[in-house]
Order: sequence, then C-alpha cells, then structure tokens
Amino acid sequence: MGDSTMRDGHRAGAGTRAPDERGPAERDESSAFNFNQRDDESLTGLVTELAHQGGHLAEQQARLVEAEVRSAITDLKESIAAMAGAAVLGIASIGVFLMAISYLLGSAMPLWLGTLIVAVVSMGIAYAMYAAGQKKLDSKAMTLDRTRRTIERAPAALSGDESEMRRAR
Repeated sequence: MGDSTMRDGHRAGAGTRAPDERGPAERDESSAFNFNQRDDESLTGLVTELAHQGGHLAEQQARLVEAEVRSAITDLKESIAAMAGAAVLGIASIGVFLMAISYLLGSAMPLWLGTLIVAVVSMGIAYAMYAAGQKKLDSKAMTLDRTRRTIERAPAALSGDESEMRRAR
C-alpha cells in the first residue's frame, strides 16, 4: 500500500492522521463554540455576517408568524362553522319546543288558542330582548370617551408635564 505511512508502529491511510498529529488549535475547532476560529476576521466581516444572520432570523420569524396566523384563521373558521351549525340547530329546537308547549296547552284548551298564546308570549320575549339590546347599543357604553381622554393625555404623559395632564382630564 503506497498511500500509507508508518507512524509509531501504526499504519495511517492517505486521508487520515495519526491522533498525535493534531495541534491544539485543530482540537478546538471540533468544539461546539469555536471562539478561536474568528480571531483573524475583520470587524467589518463580523458585522456583515451579523447583519446577514439577523436578516435570516427576521425572515424565519416572519414565516413563523405567517404560519401561526394561518393556523389561527383555520381554527377560527372551524369554530365559526361549528357555532353557526349550533345556532341553526338551536333555533330549530326552539321551534319544536314551542310547538310542544302549544300541543300541551291544546290538551287543556282548543289547539289554536294554545298555539296563539305560545306565539304571543314568544313574540313578547323576543321584543323585550330586542329592546334591551337596542338600549345597550344607544347607551354611553358604546362611546370611546375614556379612550379619547387617554389619547389626549398621552403627549403630556410622555413629556412628563403634570400641569398638562391635569388639564387634559
């Protein structure tokens, strides 16, 4: 074998070294943190590499955010579909329940009268719910007065001017 040489009584192949031939610098290169390897690089090279790595990290973070948003939107769509199905079934169930009450009242009085009573009571409950919702919609709870006041005070708070903060209240 022409490629091998004898070292300390051991044969070494053409591409291999004997264990004792490695210097201390070469042994450090195999570690996970190679701090000695970049001693000869310039500061400009290091900053360029840092900028490249930062850009790569930002790109990866953007992809992660995009994937998370897509996943959240998919989950939201599935939730909305399930809730819409539940609402349709719930409305149908209310109709069947009201019919059952009508028939129950129909055993004590004429069926048409029991059905009429259930319909009138149901419409009264629906109107009361609508009126409560309309009142809440018209209330001051829907205004953004607190938010407006907070935004008006923000410049004074940032500048630290106590007198302007008191006037903004």
